[in-house]
Amino acid sequence: MTATTETDIEERLIVLVKQGDAAAMRKMYSTYVRYLAAVCSRYIPNDDDVKDVVQESFIRIFSGIRSFEYRGKASLKGWLTRVAVNESLRFLHHADRMKCVAISGEEHDLPEEEPDIDAIPSSVIFRLIRDLPDGYRTVFNLYVIEQKSHKEIAAMLNIKESSSASQLHRAKAMLAARIRQYNNLIPTSI
Repeated sequence: MTATTETDIEERLIVLVKQGDAAAMRKMYSTYVRYLAAVCSRYIPNDDDVKDVVQESFIRIFSGIRSFEYRGKASLKGWLTRVAVNESLRFLHHADRMKCVAISGEEHDLPEEEPDIDAIPSSVIFRLIRDLPDGYRTVFNLYVIEQKSHKEIAAMLNIKESSSASQLHRAKAMLAARIRQYNNLIPTSI
């Protein structure tokens, strides 16, 4: 008797979803809804909008699952992530929120050394990233989290590569300034 692996279960779930099995769709939804909400919330700061984009993502997932080819563990999660990121970008584009933010004279350049993030809870880092202007946040997430090149980001957002690079630079500078500001608010123990 062969033990059923996580990969076997995932592959069987995909087969059932492709066949239109409602219970399998509910299982896929319940398994990945929180993860995809976290992905979408990296791009979209409003929780109600995130819920809408996650729902749209699942509509795309269930309507496009037949074209998905399972390639082993992590391939499903990777595909679901791409769908959610693309839906998030589509939302930002249609909401006309993907304008690149001009840098003001009072913004700082990147510091020589990166700010210390060791004492900052990940939830605070997440909030600081989420509070970046839309263009900065989107390019930052695509470059740092999704590991896209500036060329890929430019194609995805219909901007120039140099715009992607400058948005990333400005996002990092703004984030570094906010991290330093947060660190200055925390009393140090002696």
